[in-house]
Amino acid sequence: MAWPRSRLRTALVAVAAFLVAYGIIAYIALPLAWTDYEHQKGLAGHPMVTRTGQGIPGDPINVGLVGDKADVLCAMHAAVWYPADPITLRSSVEIIGSVVLDRPYRDAPVSSLFYDGRREDLAFEKPDGKSADRRHHVRFWQVLKVGDEGRPVWLGSATFDRDVGLSRYTGQVTHHIAPDIDAERDGLTDDLKRAKVVEAIYEVTGVGPTLFGRNGEGDPYYTDGEIKISRLVSGCNKKVETALELANPPIVDLKNQAWKAIAGLLK
Repeated sequence: MAWPRSRLRTALVAVAAFLVAYGIIAYIALPLAWTDYEHQKGLAGHPMVTRTGQGIPGDPINVGLVGDKADVLCAMHAAVWYPADPITLRSSVEIIGSVVLDRPYRDAPVSSLFYDGRREDLAFEKPDGKSADRRHHVRFWQVLKVGDEGRPVWLGSATFDRDVGLSRYTGQVTHHIAPDIDAERDGLTDDLKRAKVVEAIYEVTGVGPTLFGRNGEGDPYYTDGEIKISRLVSGCNKKVETALELANPPIVDLKNQAWKAIAGLLK
């Protein structure tokens, strides 16, 4: 039995209204509500995803540091992360030997990514296992010369290389990353805290909650979309026993709690 035209029209209007309301809430209201740059206002409007040399969206930004270059180098050294070698013929041969022969190369080079058109300023890694096929690594770019604390601000992308294979997009030999990039962000932050070189930690909005992301090599990732920023001690002179953790707005904490429940199902 066919519906009367008036009832069909009412149903279509109701469905349309629901879709409009859903779109406004899901794509405008909620993202605006949990967008937060309270502790580092100068980062608002900056891109939050890196790009490959081919212009493909790469790894998302998920970590940050506050301090000058000397502070960053000193802090990463204290946290036992090693500066990555530049890509040269020698380092390329050495990393191949490390992977094939299963031998250590703690400062192996990393492939370049680009942020706002610039290659990374600094790159560090922390070995995991015997060879360079498994490692924690991070790239940093200085984004603000002077941030809210009156010091330079660096944004970075921290990921874990789980093995070596072929890129899904280019067919080139490359590292594949583990999907839980929040674990890498938190691991690097914890290493810096253990080294007692962090004065304060806070979060700002990054790429936003992402369940089915893909980086520049086609590797899947998921993230709550927050950037964890560590304000470093100046001059590496002061040792901080307990870093001050600045609070998020309540709605951001609510979003993060919901995300943890969702992310737990992916592990």
